[in-house]
Amino acid sequence: MAENAQTLKEREEMDPQYQWDLTPMYPDDAAWENDLAGLDEQITAMTAFAGTLRDAVSIGAYMDAATALGRRLSNLYCYASLRRSEDTRAEAGQSMYARVTAKYVQAMAALSFAEPEILSLPEETLQTVVQDEQLADHRFTMENLLRQKPHTLTASEEKVLATLGEALGAPAEIADNLQDADLVFEPVTDSQGNTVEVTGSNYIMLQMSPDRTLRKNAFASYYKGYRQHSNTFAAAYAGAVKSATAQAALRHYESSRAMSMAGENIPGAVYDNLIAAVRAHLPAMYRYVALRKRILGVEELHYYDVYAPLVRQNETRYTYEQAQQMVLDAVAPLGQDYGELVRKAFAERWIDVYPNKGKSGGAYSSGTYDSNPYILTNFTGTLDSVSTIAHEMGHSLHSWYSNHRQPPQYADYTLFVAEVASTVNENLLIEQLLQKEQEPAARLFLLNQYLENFKGTVYRQTMFAEFEREAHAMAERGEALNPAALNALYKGLVAEYFGPDLVLDEEVQYEWARIPHFYRPFYVYKYATGYSTAVALSEAILREGESAVQRYKMFLSLGGSAYPLDELRCAGVDLATPAPVEAALQKFERILDDAEATLAKL
Repeated sequence: MAENAQTLKEREEMDPQYQWDLTPMYPDDAAWENDLAGLDEQITAMTAFAGTLRDAVSIGAYMDAATALGRRLSNLYCYASLRRSEDTRAEAGQSMYARVTAKYVQAMAALSFAEPEILSLPEETLQTVVQDEQLADHRFTMENLLRQKPHTLTASEEKVLATLGEALGAPAEIADNLQDADLVFEPVTDSQGNTVEVTGSNYIMLQMSPDRTLRKNAFASYYKGYRQHSNTFAAAYAGAVKSATAQAALRHYESSRAMSMAGENIPGAVYDNLIAAVRAHLPAMYRYVALRKRILGVEELHYYDVYAPLVRQNETRYTYEQAQQMVLDAVAPLGQDYGELVRKAFAERWIDVYPNKGKSGGAYSSGTYDSNPYILTNFTGTLDSVSTIAHEMGHSLHSWYSNHRQPPQYADYTLFVAEVASTVNENLLIEQLLQKEQEPAARLFLLNQYLENFKGTVYRQTMFAEFEREAHAMAERGEALNPAALNALYKGLVAEYFGPDLVLDEEVQYEWARIPHFYRPFYVYKYATGYSTAVALSEAILREGESAVQRYKMFLSLGGSAYPLDELRCAGVDLATPAPVEAALQKFERILDDAEATLAKL
């Protein structure tokens, strides 16, 4: 029997069949400890390469050894991270994560000599090395390294920065611990006077309740917690921004954004074109906000109304078993082999399904070259929860295809393409459900879900991207990133992106503090470009069939063996132009037209 998603239990009280099985990675924590104990010797052995990297043979041997070390570190780090996510309060997981993070920093410091040493070779030697067949397995790595030569520091400077890695990551760690482990919200009452617990895991579910009193009270409680800690969150975020801007200056980049995008060879125009395109289509978002206000029948649309269900009778709750079948039905257009892998994920317990006390909020996919691509969710039985499983399964299957078609040095795909496969699955799910549903109320519910996906992933993430762009620019201009400045910046953007029909409650200005991706600078824009790409790919898959599926699977199999814009071109999408974003926003407007026409039938 499925766990009751409404009740938060201690982890040991949960049914193990709904928890991930990490034993294929390490049989138990003792095996992990044993592997960690042997890591120092492997790290020390890498230092023997210092001073020897003069030709293709020596550089190839170093890269093979570095790949092997990275593979081991990845296993150790991933397992510790997954264990910590199970219960962020548990000392064992925290200790494992802290120790392996320290080892990771130690390893990066030990390897920091290599890139400066290689790049110090004469240009003629470097060009010869790149073309040498002895280095064929690492050619793209070398080409990418040479591209970044102007921004690579001396060996001693690189070692200093690598040694400081753990300290530079402290702001994100502070915010993460504050949010997941220490931040406690006051319980609230619903319209019937019942007391309801508010947590990071159930907050969005409460905001999706048809009970407006509950939504309002949960909203106030949740952001009261963030307001009370706003100085700490602001200090942590300012520290993260200053770390990024300082490193960019040291590496001779024009900005922290340029540094963040250079690693994937993405031109700044992609970022700016996204924001410009979305801003040009803000009237469509204003239409959607007005439609939501009209359907809900409220005099004022508040921020606690933006996730409310528009059609109450379609508040279906799904069991996890029903969700599994829905995901399998949705991915059927991707072929039998893809579907069999999804079944394998369900059967072999790649997924940690339900929330428990102390469990990390949200959802993610994480794994290594040697492990299953695991999925963490906090399943509550809503359609959004089903969509989350489809989304994270997209990530995991992307990892599976990459890991099985690429060598370890090229298996990891970059963050720029990371949200494409996940969103293709989301879109296939909603399209499949819409194809079956013609009853107006039920169809309007699904259309709203589709519109919400666009709102959350294109409009909202682009707003986040603009917030980041300005926050980092403020730091680079020497302006303070205190709560007042961050609050004002965020509130102003919400007003611009969502228009005059949305009441800007005081609590809105604190929302920036709850966005963990801000601690991974200039990441959020990739959700929007990824979603735009996914719209193009999912429509092609449904329209063209096998030819589009084969192009898509080729993309899934590329891992990190090419630059992301080139990988997407293989799938048939060119993000060097604004066309994919424009096409996605036009799709949003067609869905909105459908929703307005469907509403007229009620």
